Amino acid sequence: MVGFKATDVPPTATVKFLGAGTAACIADLITFPLDTAKVRLQIQGECQGLARTAANAQYRGVLGTILTMVRTEGPRSLYNGLVAGLQRQMSFASVRIGLYDSVKQFYTKGSERTSPNVARNAIVNCAELVTYDLIKDTLLKANLMTDDLPCHFTSAFGAGFCTTIIASPVDVVKTRYMNSALGQYHSAGHCALAMLRKEGPQAFYKGFMPSFLRLGSWNVVMFVTYEQLKRALMAAYESREAPF
Repeated sequence: MVGFKATDVPPTATVKFLGAGTAACIADLITFPLDTAKVRLQIQGECQGLARTAANAQYRGVLGTILTMVRTEGPRSLYNGLVAGLQRQMSFASVRIGLYDSVKQFYTKGSERTSPNVARNAIVNCAELVTYDLIKDTLLKANLMTDDLPCHFTSAFGAGFCTTIIASPVDVVKTRYMNSALGQYHSAGHCALAMLRKEGPQAFYKGFMPSFLRLGSWNVVMFVTYEQLKRALMAAYESREAPF
């Protein structure tokens, strides 16, 4: 068994809440430059109304984008907005990830037949959570893996890929719309239609590779850290509660 072994006592809501927030912050610290590169690639070509330090900068690929930003804006530019990102993860991820299991168990009440409904209803808003949960459960039930680090890594990587496919179109439109010049688009829908008409369907997956690298690595770091933090906290709790 790699890492902390699973404890006999299931983690409490507090343990999951704190563990998820901490794990999400660690994942953000490691993967933030990939997110910055993804945004730059997504808005490339939408120059109107954007303040750029290097006029008409052309970004090519993830590594090329990162190197160009370091060269023209300095290394710190890769972490612009990090503080806000960490605040968001500590307040948001701790709830959506840390309390996911508790809410799922409350609604399913342990029944194997309500899970398809949970997956269907939740897939849009929490694709990474649902896909991670489904992949992990499938691997464990098929006895392909045990509940340890390799299983968590595989599940998180798969969740990152599935989430990227589902979320990329919305993410690209959101990025384009938020970074557009005032009055350029009437709404997010108008932005999507303009992209489709001018650039074709492939525009909705612009920056797919950096998005996948970001989400894939973020999910791996976050879920692996989260699983280990849960076990470490519960092991500490059990040792404190154990009679002498």
